[in-house]
Amino acid sequence: LRRAQHEVAARVAAQLPAVLDSVDRSVSQARVELAAAETARTAVTVELGELRQREGVLRDRLAGVTESVHGLELQIHEKRLHVSSTLERVASELGLDEDILISEYGPDQEVPGEGDAPSVPFDRAQQRRRLQEAERILGQLGRVNPLALEEFAALEQRHRFLVEQLADLTQTRKDLLTIIEELDERMLTIFLAAFEDTKAAFGEVFPVLFPGGTGSISLTNPDDPLTTGIEVSVRPAGKKIERLSLLSGGERSLAAVALLVAIFMARPSPFYILDEVEAALDDANLGRLLGVFERLRESSQLIVITHQKRTMEIADALYGVSMRQDGVSAVVGQRVGERASV
Repeated sequence: LRRAQHEVAARVAAQLPAVLDSVDRSVSQARVELAAAETARTAVTVELGELRQREGVLRDRLAGVTESVHGLELQIHEKRLHVSSTLERVASELGLDEDILISEYGPDQEVPGEGDAPSVPFDRAQQRRRLQEAERILGQLGRVNPLALEEFAALEQRHRFLVEQLADLTQTRKDLLTIIEELDERMLTIFLAAFEDTKAAFGEVFPVLFPGGTGSISLTNPDDPLTTGIEVSVRPAGKKIERLSLLSGGERSLAAVALLVAIFMARPSPFYILDEVEAALDDANLGRLLGVFERLRESSQLIVITHQKRTMEIADALYGVSMRQDGVSAVVGQRVGERASV
């Protein structure tokens, strides 16, 4: 049995180099075929990537085309609705059907020119601009007002009334300006006359209150007497002062009284009210002022508020306020002339 096995092993060992050589050839051939298969697989993989890339591009194009087609379908639907609404509007407003509208106003027809201009071929862009301009003007006009004629008639009547009122106001203004000019002339004449009389009276009164002194008044702006001021210039005896602000308090008071008395003498009034005008005067100046009062009382009544005894002595009547023992004030009056006679 072992011999048989040995023989079998010997035969197997004798055949083993050939088998190994065959296996080596098979392995080499398999490796070559594997490299070729890998090369083929790589090429197929590259081709598959390109095909997938092309498929992605085609899918994107397909999606874009599909969206574009969908948009075109929507536009077509909108255009159909627009055409349908336009035809309905033309039929309701103009009474024209589609055939007449296309045959007479289609794009193959010439567009009439404005005014006497000749007809021109249809140009969509130009006609669109004309349409936009017409719509803009129509928008500015606003809605149609069925009461426009009545409102226009009312506004026209209102306009005529306002025109008449304006003409009346213009004429009234002209008349008022004429009256103002006449009043200005009259006021100018009266003022100048009164000023000249006051100036003359001041020249007479001032030497009475200021013996040996001189005084005068003048206009600050003789060219415009209606807006001018009055400058008072005085010079007491023995002084070179002409401005009132440089005089003493009594002198200023006496100069002011002289001006007032000059005005009273130039344009007399039925009565005058004098409130303590002689309060700051001494006895000599008070005596001169009382002489002026005597001159004024020849033509006017004088109501003098005073605390000076000498002023009270020349009065015809005295009125004062006295407080009784119960604390109640009472007005006391006395006719000086009557008491003197008694």
